Amino acid sequence: MATRRKPTSKPSEIPPEVRSVEAKPPHPDPLAPPKFGLIIPVAAAFFLSFFYLVFVKYQIEPDLRRSIAINAAMSFGAFVLAVRMIPVAARYVLRRNLYGFDINKKGTPQGTIKVPESLGIVIGIVYLVIAILFQHFNFTSDSNWLVEYNAALASICFMILLGFVDDVLDVPWRAKLVLPSFAALPLLMAYAGHTTIIIPKPLIQYVGAAVLDLGWIYKLYMGMLAVFCTNSINIHAGLNGLEAGQTVVISAAVLIHNVMQIGASTDPEYQQAHAFSIYLVLPLLTTSLALLSYNWYPSSVFVGDTYTYFAGMALAVVGILGHYSETLLLFFLPQVLNFLYSCPQLFKIIPCPRHRLPRFDPQTGLLTGTKDGTLVNLFLRLFGRCTEQMLCIRLLIFQALSCLLCFWLRHVLAGWYK
Repeated sequence: MATRRKPTSKPSEIPPEVRSVEAKPPHPDPLAPPKFGLIIPVAAAFFLSFFYLVFVKYQIEPDLRRSIAINAAMSFGAFVLAVRMIPVAARYVLRRNLYGFDINKKGTPQGTIKVPESLGIVIGIVYLVIAILFQHFNFTSDSNWLVEYNAALASICFMILLGFVDDVLDVPWRAKLVLPSFAALPLLMAYAGHTTIIIPKPLIQYVGAAVLDLGWIYKLYMGMLAVFCTNSINIHAGLNGLEAGQTVVISAAVLIHNVMQIGASTDPEYQQAHAFSIYLVLPLLTTSLALLSYNWYPSSVFVGDTYTYFAGMALAVVGILGHYSETLLLFFLPQVLNFLYSCPQLFKIIPCPRHRLPRFDPQTGLLTGTKDGTLVNLFLRLFGRCTEQMLCIRLLIFQALSCLLCFWLRHVLAGWYK
């Protein structure tokens, strides 16, 4: 978590004698190299499992397999490009005084280092470029999907812009709750899918119908989903690697879910909806892995609100286009719990400080939970003091277990619930 210093548009006044001595401004220290030690093996194991499902386990149409393979290759290119561009962008944001100090290292030498802020802008731009270029390589006779696909990209682009504005201008919380609803408008206006829901079998006798058309209420629900996903990642933060890490875990679960649904269905329209979700999530996963390699403890860069808004909107969009918002909310179980636990402070029922972070002891290097209503503090109070890195690992394991719980519930309730 960072204490932020705002960029300035006016150059500072430099005395003539100093200006004559300094031919050019000093270059900031180079970033530490990306931390691939744990990320690469875990990512390799996941992608081997993913490609096994796509090319071996399930009988998927050749054209669809080819599109997924092309998207995967372009996503790998996005990973390489993001890894190369983050150090370049970090130098630029430091020159504009857009940096922060790590609060969880206050009182140590690392707590005095200027850490580049808002590097999520690099990830967002790389993601958009890859997602736009992919349209040229996705060979399909039906171009109707382009409308919703580009509307989704417009919503994501809008959210990246608003997130960067928030990083620079520090938008108040009340405005943060509203901004995602405006960013979701392009997708909601272009949405041409169904607005019906399948009533759970135990409730059919009370509702009187197996299928219910919600009309405009369904679109209102989609807008609220976008607002929740965007803000939920933003408030479940404060540790090196937590924001990017939770996005990686959720994205991986979404990819597995989509492949399983494609393999289990013979409906072309249903398969296409989940395929579009894959096309949007694969580059999100790889670019987030690139950011995580720099943001993992000890962090070389901060992701900023730009990234949390971008990641939340991207995941909301794939849940809407893929028609699996219920499953997506189960993947977001830690974020849901964190939001509910945070409500008394978010709605000013009890005092809410600016940074609801644990207390750091520079003597021991351990974090101690405070009374603030966050999952980060709750874990520290339940399981005791620990280092920032260990706390982040515990929270990411909890995120992964929540995703596994979602898969288990879908398997157990299949045929009974719906």
